[in-house]
Amino acid sequence: MANELSFRPKTGEIPTQPGVYRWLDSNGRVLYVGKAKNLRARLSNYFGPLDSLHERTRRMVTSAADVQWTIVKTEYEALQLEFTWIKEFDPPFNVRFKDDKSYPYLAVSIGEKVPRAFITRNRELKGVKYFGPYTQAWAVRETLDTLLKVYPVRSCTKGVYQRAKSSNRACLLGDIGKCAAPCVGRVTDADHKTIAKQLIDFMAGGDTKHVELLRTKMQAASETQQYELAAQYRDDVEALETVLEKSTVVFSDQTDADLFGIADDELAAAVSMFIVRGGRIRGVRGWVIDKELERDLSELVEYVLQNVYAPTDGAEPQEIPREVIVPVMPEDSAEVSKWLEDLRGKKVDLHIAQRGDKAALAGTALTNAKHALMIYKIRRSADFTARADALTGIQKALQLESAPLRIECFDVSHLSGTNVVASMVVFEDGLPKKDHYRRFSIEDTTDDTESIFQVLSRRLKYLKDPSTDAPEAEGTNKFAYRPSLLIVDGGLPQVNAAQRAINDSGIEGLTVIGLAKRLEEVWRPGSDFPVILPRATDELFLLQRIRDEAHRFAITYQRQKRSSSIASQLSEVQGLGEKRVSALLKHFGSAKRLKLASAEEIAEVAGIGPILAQEILKTLIS
Repeated sequence: MANELSFRPKTGEIPTQPGVYRWLDSNGRVLYVGKAKNLRARLSNYFGPLDSLHERTRRMVTSAADVQWTIVKTEYEALQLEFTWIKEFDPPFNVRFKDDKSYPYLAVSIGEKVPRAFITRNRELKGVKYFGPYTQAWAVRETLDTLLKVYPVRSCTKGVYQRAKSSNRACLLGDIGKCAAPCVGRVTDADHKTIAKQLIDFMAGGDTKHVELLRTKMQAASETQQYELAAQYRDDVEALETVLEKSTVVFSDQTDADLFGIADDELAAAVSMFIVRGGRIRGVRGWVIDKELERDLSELVEYVLQNVYAPTDGAEPQEIPREVIVPVMPEDSAEVSKWLEDLRGKKVDLHIAQRGDKAALAGTALTNAKHALMIYKIRRSADFTARADALTGIQKALQLESAPLRIECFDVSHLSGTNVVASMVVFEDGLPKKDHYRRFSIEDTTDDTESIFQVLSRRLKYLKDPSTDAPEAEGTNKFAYRPSLLIVDGGLPQVNAAQRAINDSGIEGLTVIGLAKRLEEVWRPGSDFPVILPRATDELFLLQRIRDEAHRFAITYQRQKRSSSIASQLSEVQGLGEKRVSALLKHFGSAKRLKLASAEEIAEVAGIGPILAQEILKTLIS
């Protein structure tokens, strides 16, 4: 691989003004769109030595055949142009957004001559005002049914409306008072449109001003002895209060805000958006983002805001509230704020929630995002087709004779070189085989490569002699199964150590690879260059999941061993039984914190006095 790109422009040719740049492949397809305050400074980062670039960036620039740029006057214009081009070209190396589900919305077709209220999952309709999204379809149906008692807007389809109009006979909704029946002339089209606007006003505001107005009218009707009218107003008040009660109250004030939580890993990110109107959560929405290039959280925030608020042809744009609350501020926060204000036509407060109810809701949004990311990964790995594609992809990438139906992965864990342990996890047909997992204690080792060599040597001897007892387990037949592929957590040194163990064992036909976490590179023994699996593919996702499971299993065993080690030490102290040992570890949370505690802090634990605390401290120090 050449260390420089053939199409690299001269540094002096690249302008130093703000602008937007596009990377294109040999067919002219746009691969990536980015913006810069200083085009020369930004593009120079891409044109450094290829071996110094991040792996994903290197893959993007080596796939390109040209780079073009457009100079603009300000950073704000660069931001706008970048957003426009991302929408237009849909570049594969920019972040990809995918709704994690199709949400129901309450919609009002205000663009029609006779507006209609209805429920839909399509946000691409023109002239339609949307409210939501709602997490449950039944919730939006109940909301609409209740609102029609107060605001009797047409909710029938166009065909039903035309039949009623031609026959001059209202439908059942008109007869029971849930439709003003403009089809038969009970109200004029203008009056009906006013009712629809009142419904929109109530849903958009979400406050109690409509309720208070109806209460005033109810009181006035009662005082003039118009009791039937007062009863109607009373029923309307109860209906609107029912709608408001179904929205979770989160703030005492009339807060209007969109609040975002983002959880991400190397390949994907999940976004949770809470829509708060009138101090109530009026909707929750979520996305999953496939990341092609490495993105920090501030960049993700910027692209999330663009995805949510940027106008889309043919679709009603998302309403922009007074506040937009994000987990971190985007790098170009001033320009993003100005962009939001231009779209809204009013001031927008873009900020991070620091304390109080908003910070608590931000924590809830983050929890939802983490859960969504976990579900996304589980569903992806549980999908049979995805697993089959992943195993086939691994077979092709590693040039194996057949798909690796049994994969074993090894990881080493220690604390500053002490309590060294290792784990072996097993995946068959892309799914974990937990009863085949194994744990190893390593008594004497110099480093991770030596530990890998020892563990692989111990594991491989059971392939030669299945009668040998398996470590920490019964049922030696499980441990004697031959793996299709061996994985070690690490780079080339760890892979070479594993291959040395295979060579020493005399077993032929085994393939071992290493998955380096920093760049997600796949290493083969003795190879100068790694195998690069495309990002967001099923094969890389499966290898990552196996590696992460091995790491989790090793960490769990290492912590368990560390905890039992200090518990053994403490049990030697006279007057310290199992309950007090357990209370000490529970109070301090970890053996490390207990060892750093003073005698006074230890004495604060229930059942531990000053004298016993001194004895505990002496035992731990020795």
